[in-house]
Amino acid sequence: MAGDHVVQGDFGSRMRRAREQTCVSLRQIAETTKISMSALEALERNDVSRLPGGIFSRAIVRSYAAEIHIDPEQAVREFLAQFPHESMAGGGSPHGSTDNRSAPARWLHPRAMMLVVTIVMVAGALLLWSLR
Repeated sequence: MAGDHVVQGDFGSRMRRAREQTCVSLRQIAETTKISMSALEALERNDVSRLPGGIFSRAIVRSYAAEIHIDPEQAVREFLAQFPHESMAGGGSPHGSTDNRSAPARWLHPRAMMLVVTIVMVAGALLLWSLR
């Protein structure tokens, strides 16, 4: 079946049927690829809102397809044919969590601010110490 066009139907259903035909469980794919079960389940349900988006979703599709002996690039083409907006989607992390804040807003995170303040204080202390 490697390289073959997967079975008819929507993308997620075709992938699920191909997976079942190869007798591979979602848990096995999750353990091998380190992709979360929830992301794999979402893929099979065509719930792209649960996927990280952009290159990360495509990476999930490639890894999933390779595990079930489907041509990964063909699988990505089929995925993008059904979900063309995914080729333009930004994307968060490959593990499914997304952070919709802009880059400047991430710097306002309390931990980031604490790190900046600490670095400035250490640099100031070193400067004062070196001037003595």
